[in-house]
Amino acid sequence: MAAGGVPLVPDSVLLEIFLYLEPADVLSAGRACRQWHDVARDEFLWKELFYRYYGVSRDVPRHPAAVSWYDEFQRLYDTIPCVEVQALKEHNDQVLHLSFSHSGCLFASCSKDCTVKIWSNELDISLQHSSNMRPYNWSYTQFSQFNSDDSLLLVSGVFVGPHNSSSGEIAVISMENFTLLSRVRNKPYDVFGCWLNETNLISGNLHRIGRITSCSVLWLNNAFQGIESENVNVVKRLFKIQNLNASSIRTVMVADCSRYDCPDLLLDYEEQLAASSTCPVFDLGSDSEEEETKPKQTLEPDVQEMPDDGAVTAEDGLQQFFDDIMEGRVKPAMTETELETKVAELFVRTRTKPPELNLLPTDSDSNTKYLIFTTGCLTYSPHQIGIKRILPHQMTTAGPVLGDERRSVEFFDSLDHVIDVHGHIIGMGLSPDHRYLYVNSRAWPRDCVISDPMQPPPIAEEIDLHVFDLKTMKEVKRPLRAHRAYTPNEECFFIFLDVSRDFVASGAEDRHGYIWDRHYNICLAKLQHDNVVNSVAFSPVEQELLLTASDDSTIKVWRSPRVVRVQQARKLRPRKLLFSWLMNQKS
Repeated sequence: MAAGGVPLVPDSVLLEIFLYLEPADVLSAGRACRQWHDVARDEFLWKELFYRYYGVSRDVPRHPAAVSWYDEFQRLYDTIPCVEVQALKEHNDQVLHLSFSHSGCLFASCSKDCTVKIWSNELDISLQHSSNMRPYNWSYTQFSQFNSDDSLLLVSGVFVGPHNSSSGEIAVISMENFTLLSRVRNKPYDVFGCWLNETNLISGNLHRIGRITSCSVLWLNNAFQGIESENVNVVKRLFKIQNLNASSIRTVMVADCSRYDCPDLLLDYEEQLAASSTCPVFDLGSDSEEEETKPKQTLEPDVQEMPDDGAVTAEDGLQQFFDDIMEGRVKPAMTETELETKVAELFVRTRTKPPELNLLPTDSDSNTKYLIFTTGCLTYSPHQIGIKRILPHQMTTAGPVLGDERRSVEFFDSLDHVIDVHGHIIGMGLSPDHRYLYVNSRAWPRDCVISDPMQPPPIAEEIDLHVFDLKTMKEVKRPLRAHRAYTPNEECFFIFLDVSRDFVASGAEDRHGYIWDRHYNICLAKLQHDNVVNSVAFSPVEQELLLTASDDSTIKVWRSPRVVRVQQARKLRPRKLLFSWLMNQKS
């Protein structure tokens, strides 16, 4: 019996009642209970309510930072940035990308209106500066990134060249006075570009070798090219990689390995699922691939496979292949595309620098960085993630400009690791500690066969959000799902995602942004827009603040119910004080 002779409500009855309520009503109803003090401390009740309400599998443990199941229930309702508090409408065309400064004080937005706008992140967000890139023959701005000390902003866009040809260009803008410091060509434009350190950025270039064979070159550029001395290197080639079957390198980013042993959030409780993952993960430097179930990785150097007992080398194999063609021994007859691919495969084996051994970081590798990008080997559709270690001497433009460290026969660099997602990759993002890589992809049909690289398989409307552990190079957890996309392969575009300490968010073509919990792997919120949501961005210092950008030309600002209540209380407090003062004056 409770105080006053009122009987206590059994936990089983409370549980059934609470399951019919929304989270906010559950918390309100609970506080209204005469036995609330006991209810709030009833771990069994809130654990059952949590698992049943949110649909979490019971083999998933409580969040490692949680104090109680009641606190967890409240966290997943109260701290999700799902309340729209402001809509920014200064852009007059589709808004494509958002990025925060590391301090969280500023953010930048890119748009089809060809401007990059800098916003001040205060209680009410306001526009601080707008740069129009049309005078530089840009069609639109598509991506931006602040450098590590927030003094420079990298802006990537589509550049209109001679005869209306499209390429990419990167501009560097000073945050001190918003002046344009330098511009760098970037091809193809969806390489986007990224910072390697405070003053050096990475761009790309593409050289055609054949109809479906090309070479991607990644360059390290000094941000101050226009004002550096002509006697100092301001650009240096990082890597030169051959592309097969109409593929190319796109979407470059840099991961810093220094925090791999102390991440913000470990996802280890589902490590056993990685072994049975359907997404193949394999090292280019190993020989453990199963040829029957995985496509041949044509970028793999053949150095480790070349015997020393006089057997035929890859170079001799190329000559033998040509002899077989001339004498009609190649059957069935190859198409021109198949012939070009076969020759390129044989050629690259003897003209590629071997991959770096022991890719996985060790305790002594605190300065290790990975260059991560999308690529492919079967079709132009990006279906693989390439990973290449950046060595310390490569992190500056000083030193050899054109790869003098290579032998004369080593034309290309190999990839250190490749992850194949068996689908069209449409987005990538790193966790704040750079331990985990989140990847948006649209899956291909199971067991599909690609016979023409210019005709990739159809892609699913449902988007899979994969999670890869960059310390182990394995997929962890099952893919997150909820968001959808509808455009076909040839029209497919990038949908940017972002990751905070506890949440991951993504845009979608179904006119919503989505938020998931990283630990429980559940979708927590859908954020409404009037058109495609292209980009999302969490504040790096306040994960209860999220921005979404859409084709409806707006940027929406979302805050958590908890923050909204606090802000409203602060606004009401002066009014209450004024009212009290007036009443006192009357009395």
